[in-house]
Amino acid sequence: MSYYFNKTVELDFENAINKVTEELKKEGFGVLTEIDVQATLKKKLDVDFRKYKILGACNPGYAHKALQSEKYIGTMLPCNVIIQENEDGKVEISAVDPIASMQAIKNKDLGNIANEVREKLRGVIDNL
Repeated sequence: MSYYFNKTVELDFENAINKVTEELKKEGFGVLTEIDVQATLKKKLDVDFRKYKILGACNPGYAHKALQSEKYIGTMLPCNVIIQENEDGKVEISAVDPIASMQAIKNKDLGNIANEVREKLRGVIDNL
């Protein structure tokens, strides 16, 4: 089982971020965090790295249900979505598969929530 969904898109990097954000919003997700990996690595290590951003996406309703179902689930929130520019200049977008990331947790209620979130995130990637 893969731990992510992904798709290469015919958009430049900035437009891809905007499109992903729009698609997340359609599925009820907001972006809580945005990490510019390229800028961070340059600043902290003085190394060059490709364009790479991590969006911390959260659907408040599902997050609330998950937190009610599992006390420590916050260690796995929010759902990360990455936008990266590959060596060939193409932009790839990937989202975590919540089922794969929560396999170790034996909680039926949480499994049901993860299935619903999985379908929403898969829909985001499919709609790009």
